[in-house]
Amino acid sequence: MQQFKSDVEAVDALAESYQRLKKEIAKVIVGQDEVVKAVIISLFSNGHSLLVGVPGLAKTLLVSTISEVLDLDFKRIQFTPDLMPSDITGSEILDEDRHFRFNRGPLFANIVLADEINRTPPKTQAALLEAMQERVVTVSGQRHVLPSPFFVLATQNPIEQEGTYPLPEAQLDRFMFNIPLDYPTYEEEIQVVKGTTTLQNYQLSHVVTAADILAFQQLIRKIPIADNVLEYAVSLATKTRPGTQRATTTVNDYISWGAGPRASQYLVLGAKCNAAIRGKYSPDIEDVQAIANYVLRHRIVRNYKAEAEGITEERIIETLF
Repeated sequence: MQQFKSDVEAVDALAESYQRLKKEIAKVIVGQDEVVKAVIISLFSNGHSLLVGVPGLAKTLLVSTISEVLDLDFKRIQFTPDLMPSDITGSEILDEDRHFRFNRGPLFANIVLADEINRTPPKTQAALLEAMQERVVTVSGQRHVLPSPFFVLATQNPIEQEGTYPLPEAQLDRFMFNIPLDYPTYEEEIQVVKGTTTLQNYQLSHVVTAADILAFQQLIRKIPIADNVLEYAVSLATKTRPGTQRATTTVNDYISWGAGPRASQYLVLGAKCNAAIRGKYSPDIEDVQAIANYVLRHRIVRNYKAEAEGITEERIIETLF
C-alpha cells in the first residue's frame, strides 16, 4: 500500500481502485453493476453481505471473482443440514506426538462464501456469530484470531423454503447489507450465454491487496460527515421503529419490529464509502439514500397486515425518504 500525503489523495486512490475493480469484474460478470457496487462498499466498510437471489444468477461466481481480483484468500462452505459448527470453525485433533493441535476450519480465510446459509441448522448458523462480530473463533476455551481483513459473503435462495432454517434476527443483523439479485436483462443474458457456451479464458489481474483494503477501511472511518447528514441517517433508522415518537403512519401500520442502532452505524459507513468511490470527500443525503435499502430491508419485520396486503420492505423504506 503506497503512502498518501493527505486523505484527499487517499480518497482519489480509493475511487480509482473501485473503477479498476469494476472493470476487472466485468470481464466475468455481465451486468449486476449495482450488486457489484454494493458488495465492494460492504468490503471497504468492513462489513458482511447477504446475497439473495434465485439459482443460476452467478452469486457464487461473483464472490469468487471478487476474491480473485482482490488478491485475497478465499474459502467456500456449502451449508447443508448435517453441517456441524466444528466443520466450519475447526477442531482439536490428536497429532502423532499425542498432543492436541488445533486444525483450522474454512472460516480461516479473508473471504468466506457461506453458500445457501439457510440450509444449515441454527446451531451451525450461530457458529458464525462470533466470527462475524469479533473476528475470532473459540474452540475448547481457546480464542483463535481470524485473518485480516475478514468478510463473510453469504447466499440465500428466496423461493425454495423446504428443508431450510430461516436466519434469526440476531444473525441477520450481523450482515451490513442484504443485497437482492434480479434476473439479467434480455441483452445481458445473450452476453452471458455467448460467454458461457464457448471456450473463453479470462485473465484477471489483482487490483487491490489485503493491505490496501485495511487502509481503505481506516480511511472510510476518517472521512468527515456533516451533522445534518448523520442526523438524517439516524432519523431513517429510528423512523422504522413502530410505537416510537418518530415512527411514521406506514411504519405503525405495517411493521412489527424496526431497525436497531447498528443500522444507523452502517447507514453512515455505507454513505461514506458510497461517496468515496464516486470521488467525493464527504457524503450527502443522496449517499445515505443510495444504500438505505441494503441496510434496512433485513432489519425491519413486517406484520401480518403488510403480508396480507403485499406491502414489501422496499415500499415501506421508500416512504421514509
